[in-house]
Amino acid sequence: MPTWITLPRSEGETSRQAHTDLPANSFERELGKEGFFGPATQMYHKHAPTGWSEFEGALKPRAFDCTKLDQFSAAPWDATHLLGNDHTMIRFWRTNQSMDHLVRNADGDELLFIHQGEAELFCDYGHLSIREGDYVMLPRGTMWRIETRAELSMLMIEATNDSFTLPDKGIVGHHAIFDPAVLDTPQINGHFHAQQDETTWRVAVKRRNQFSAITYPFNPLDAIGWHGTLMPLRVNWRDIRPLMSHRYHLPPSAHATFVSSRFLVCTFCPRPMESDPGALKMTTMKYSSITWVNSFRVTTSIPV
Repeated sequence: MPTWITLPRSEGETSRQAHTDLPANSFERELGKEGFFGPATQMYHKHAPTGWSEFEGALKPRAFDCTKLDQFSAAPWDATHLLGNDHTMIRFWRTNQSMDHLVRNADGDELLFIHQGEAELFCDYGHLSIREGDYVMLPRGTMWRIETRAELSMLMIEATNDSFTLPDKGIVGHHAIFDPAVLDTPQINGHFHAQQDETTWRVAVKRRNQFSAITYPFNPLDAIGWHGTLMPLRVNWRDIRPLMSHRYHLPPSAHATFVSSRFLVCTFCPRPMESDPGALKMTTMKYSSITWVNSFRVTTSIPV
């Protein structure tokens, strides 16, 4: 961890505490390092920092409304590419058919958020039923496919050359936000055994955004058992119990669900709005899954 230069200072008209009791008729802007985790300063302005009249160039803000995407594709590697950088790739996949082959991501862990629909997911580790509101974390190198039961829409978030972990829950404890006991893992059950066969199967492997095909004269999802500490995980947003404060606006990092080394995946579940008159307000009218990637934000929402 870096040894940050922390020299607390206050200049001009400010609030006594960040995010509370702002000076009259002012707008707060935060400057920081390492997202929400490093040194930060709150600036207070006469005008809204987002009150520009024109914005040109590659740095212009972007909002991606995934609900308006209407392209269907048969396989996840054909999903709509929204954005990416050296640390992540984000796609949105809509499909109404079952996969006739397997896929494997050799570039990093893959996180699926099921925006709509339901399906059966088969992977090296077994079988999982997935539905709207599920997060499914697939470790790098996992072979998988889905059989759809209803038209499916999902956000796909790759931790490029990296892994997804759970956030550090600090003083609120191991069971906060969601208890790890609610995490589901694939099962080697009757559904998994029933899909095993001796016919030809193809695996489409992504590595450095190039694709290779591996053909087997049998179904490679033929495990009879496994044990260990590396496995896919599933959690539904309904199992998340968000931190709340009526007096203080909690930063997005308080709502982190999965963490990679350079970005967060946050879940904003329905919750009461801050009621203290001096607190910044954040109204949650919808459930949202939000991925913060540098200055980009991708949101998928479900009305509640």
